Amino acid sequence: MPDPFHMTVEEAATLLRSGKLCAFPTETVYGLGADATDPDAVLSIYETKGRPRFNPLIIHCADRDMAERLAVFSPLARRLAETFWPGPLSIVLPLRTGHGLADIATAGLDTVALRMPDHPLALELLRATGRPLAAPSANPSGRLSPTTADQVRGAFAGKVPVLDGGPCKAGVESTILAIDGDRLIQLRAGALSRETIETAMEQPVERVEEGAAISAPGMLLSHYAPNARMRLDTSPLPGEAYLAFGSPAPHNSLVRNLSESGDLHEAARNLFSMLHELDAAGVQLIAVAPIPETGLGEAINDRLRRAAAPRT
Repeated sequence: MPDPFHMTVEEAATLLRSGKLCAFPTETVYGLGADATDPDAVLSIYETKGRPRFNPLIIHCADRDMAERLAVFSPLARRLAETFWPGPLSIVLPLRTGHGLADIATAGLDTVALRMPDHPLALELLRATGRPLAAPSANPSGRLSPTTADQVRGAFAGKVPVLDGGPCKAGVESTILAIDGDRLIQLRAGALSRETIETAMEQPVERVEEGAAISAPGMLLSHYAPNARMRLDTSPLPGEAYLAFGSPAPHNSLVRNLSESGDLHEAARNLFSMLHELDAAGVQLIAVAPIPETGLGEAINDRLRRAAAPRT
């Protein structure tokens, strides 16, 4: 019996091929993986996370050939994949006839979000498994996403096997784009900034309308939340912990600084891990410093707004 806390790639692939779950690292956050062609395995993801069934899953692929067997790529979609894969970009595409994915993985939609992760262990695992893997973040639904294997173990009380690949380098989830003709529409801000996409593709990337129907992961209003309540764009009051950015205001509270130098890449990488640390310290209230709404700041602010939204 393999040690669930010290998995090899082949042991993890064997678990996944047998219909079991296994968490694994990507460049963004750890994913809770299952064979995307096995309905019972995918159902286990929803049950383990407590995830609403109407919330579709991102499907991870070993290469573009695997992705093109699952979905229909327009010329624009192919350009996106050629430019940004492997990488933190998920593309929502029409399902191809005979795709073989479990219906529950796409929440019954006629589209699917696909990506090719930029992490050597994730790609090795996908190749060893030989199947596309459904893999939302490896955490209970609505809670903080994990960026280390230990956070996955803690989130599920050691009941989920983990392929340990060390800390994730990006720290926030993938950006999700939809394609409408020749238009690019961002459904979720993420580790690949909108400006980077616009520059590479030489066209604007529109933002999804507020309140749009859920057509991709990460669109729920309340999401990515710590146990503590959060107040955004503010200084800490007595008794509040403080999530700072840049030079913090004077205070006597427990503090974590996303980036003392004001580096948004560093802030994105630290976001979930520092919120995990504040949760572990048992704080009840967190004040959050303002974050610029540029580059990766868009993804950071998106996660913070959803974390601070009223809980359902």
